Amino acid sequence: MKTKRYITATSALVAGAALVLSGCSGGGGGEGGGGSTGGGEQTDSGGKITVWVDPPRVPAAEAFQEAHPEIEIDVVQIDGTVGGKTVKQAFANFDSAGSGWPDAIFFPSNDDIAWATNSTSNYAADLTDLLPEVIEGYDPAVLSFCDIDGRIRCLRNDAAPDVFWYNKAFFDENGYQLPTTWEEYGELAVQIAQEHPGKISGFLGDAYAVNRYLQGSGCPTNERVSESEARIDLSDPACVRATELLTQMYDAGALSTQGIFDGDAAGTGVNLVMSPGAVWWGNYLFRDTWKIPAGQMTAVAPLAWEGESEPTTGNEGGGLWGVSSHIKGKQLENALTFATFVATDPAWQVELSTGLPGYGPVQDAWLDNMAAEAYFADIPTTQEAFKAAASAVSPYSYMLYDTGSVWTETVSPALIGGSSVEEAITAFGEELVNQAKSVGYTVTE
Repeated sequence: MKTKRYITATSALVAGAALVLSGCSGGGGGEGGGGSTGGGEQTDSGGKITVWVDPPRVPAAEAFQEAHPEIEIDVVQIDGTVGGKTVKQAFANFDSAGSGWPDAIFFPSNDDIAWATNSTSNYAADLTDLLPEVIEGYDPAVLSFCDIDGRIRCLRNDAAPDVFWYNKAFFDENGYQLPTTWEEYGELAVQIAQEHPGKISGFLGDAYAVNRYLQGSGCPTNERVSESEARIDLSDPACVRATELLTQMYDAGALSTQGIFDGDAAGTGVNLVMSPGAVWWGNYLFRDTWKIPAGQMTAVAPLAWEGESEPTTGNEGGGLWGVSSHIKGKQLENALTFATFVATDPAWQVELSTGLPGYGPVQDAWLDNMAAEAYFADIPTTQEAFKAAASAVSPYSYMLYDTGSVWTETVSPALIGGSSVEEAITAFGEELVNQAKSVGYTVTE
């Protein structure tokens, strides 16, 4: 069995820079290996592969090594910061050098798939004909983020649709009725804030808040018209209704300007009584991070807007695996074996992953494990909500601009500085257009 070897992202980036300076174009599957030559030819290392993973996905790579000792593999641990630039810079170096790309990667930010599939990089292989049986196992809604111009360019690690979370113990104790529409959610949030000062119904300060509320309303912030054109329109009625909802709740003291990942968010999180939020909030936030006792939190299906028959919701993450387009032969075969394993195998997706698997055939086994842990107040309802939510996710494309970063750089500071929600979201929309144009998009407003 290949000895495990972990290489930092810094080492990989330095290696890429060295290739640029030297003009080297060697292939192979060593550190940063698996690239084509400067002439664009695909390489075949004879089977050795290099994979890049963020820290939470290291166990996935280790599980693969245990399951496939016959495949020689180097595991590079990279910076997993959402919105980080380290990996993107390394790939820019590899693109210039014509070599050095990893054979497979877990993208630190879902937005990375935009630059990994544009005409400049063209890193992520089209998996449509390479892994058809794996693709068939996904709900099309779950895999929609990987469907770029009709080609499947990545695989989802986990499904991350927003469900509607609430503290069942608090609701039962106080006789509150669950909202079924976004408007009822806003009204109840105001009522609870008045009757129980300090209790909150949502967070606005993290990068996923834009998905939680604006995407959940169908607001066009990330509408991909083509590789070079985007539609951003914060005056759209779907954006206006979300802004009005947030204004109503924020003005009543029902929303926190903190983000869910803030160091002191746990102190506020124990006072969260309800909120839209990703399926992974249950294990990652409530149980493991905020330490909310078992028997309190439960998820139900996403909310609908008044006048609409179907619910709409956002999506918060749900990582993406990519395979290099610069390899062929045994090297490609082994990279595809790796991608298939991390996307579908129960040894990772059921036994080790904290998020609901994106791959449909293993979801029930993961949900059975969740039930055995007996953490949620109403387990059958939570299981049903998890499985149903994916089909309610509003369309959303990953773009070369980072919507979440723009949100955290504009909305939270504006609110903390005394601006209204409307003023903060107006500033967000203006900066989003600026960012989109700065990376080359023609913006339709």
